[in-house]
Amino acid sequence: MRDPYAVLGVKRDADASEIKSAWRALAKKIHPDQNRNDPTAAKRFAEAGAAYELLRDPQKRSRYDMLAQSGKQEATIQQQREAAREAEARRKAAEENARKVMEELARAEAEKARKAQQAQQAQSQQSQAQQSQAQQSQPQAQQGEKPGEEKPQAQQQQQQQARAEAADAAKQASAETAEEVINRIFGAQPNYADASSQDGTGRSGSPSGSGGEPLPIAAVKAIGAFIRRLTGGGHPDKAPDQFAEARVTTEDLMKENFVTVPLPEGRELRFRLEAGQTDGQAVRLKGQGFKVPGLQRGDAVVTLRVEPSALFRVNGHDIHTILPLPLENAVLGCTTQVESPTGPVEVTVPAWSGSDQTIRLPGLGLFKGQGARGDLVVELRIMLWEKPDAKVTDLMRSMREGLYL
Repeated sequence: MRDPYAVLGVKRDADASEIKSAWRALAKKIHPDQNRNDPTAAKRFAEAGAAYELLRDPQKRSRYDMLAQSGKQEATIQQQREAAREAEARRKAAEENARKVMEELARAEAEKARKAQQAQQAQSQQSQAQQSQAQQSQPQAQQGEKPGEEKPQAQQQQQQQARAEAADAAKQASAETAEEVINRIFGAQPNYADASSQDGTGRSGSPSGSGGEPLPIAAVKAIGAFIRRLTGGGHPDKAPDQFAEARVTTEDLMKENFVTVPLPEGRELRFRLEAGQTDGQAVRLKGQGFKVPGLQRGDAVVTLRVEPSALFRVNGHDIHTILPLPLENAVLGCTTQVESPTGPVEVTVPAWSGSDQTIRLPGLGLFKGQGARGDLVVELRIMLWEKPDAKVTDLMRSMREGLYL
């Protein structure tokens, strides 16, 4: 069956009169007698009738609303669980990528050490070559050979070449930065840069050398930024609120009793009613809603529904009750008693009162808070005697037909 609210075209908070009016209008429109050429008219009319029968009964309507709300909550739970699984997969992927980054950084550090060792060996060889040339030049100087005059120039060229080789080795020894390693792994430079990874001139600091950060520190910062970017960072999202309804009585509201609310998953919520609460009001219970891994626990939102009783009906913070009134008291007026939530109270009925009139007794309704209370509204209902009275019948007939004796 389709949603009965959608079938009748009414809102979910529509009252009984709105539902009845919608049903009458729809029934006239889709009645099979008015749509003889429509083969689906009978089916549509039956569907509308079933929807009206469901919504006109308060108990059936309440049960349907609770089941519909439970279905929505179940769908929301499934969505949140799927989101949590996706977040867990992203977290594992981020950890795996971080592990790869650490391995690459370790390789880069080892390569840097190897290049530095090669540079040191090149410098050592240069020093040994200079010492050897110096030793060879001493005998030639003593013998007065002229070729010795060309030695300083050749020696200078060798020194320059050695220095260039040492500089190249030192440059290679600097290895890759953390950003370059990540760029090489993932194919694109992640947007890690922030104020902490830049120097005063706005240039990115080198992982080594004077004024720069050591490679392990830069690696940790880069990995942290990379993981935050993949996982979204920040505080965990909050799970959705869980909605439920609590059936309470007028006495519960007056005495501020504890209320127990069963939930579809088997657990129960228990809370105490407070002054100012009434029918249709939502009570938010922090951190007692859905519990989804990886998300902050949601709230429970409980809507209060006051069960109608034989004596009282709640409307806002006012309590309505019905006072049966004999015909003679309605015509002549009287002083009588009426039931209130705290016991019988006296009420004065004015003469010539009809069933369309009410008597309002201030301060006898529900508590509003800060010492204020609603009213007790007495609805008059004129009642006839159990057995017909001949005199009254003749009088009414004479009044209707205009005959006065």
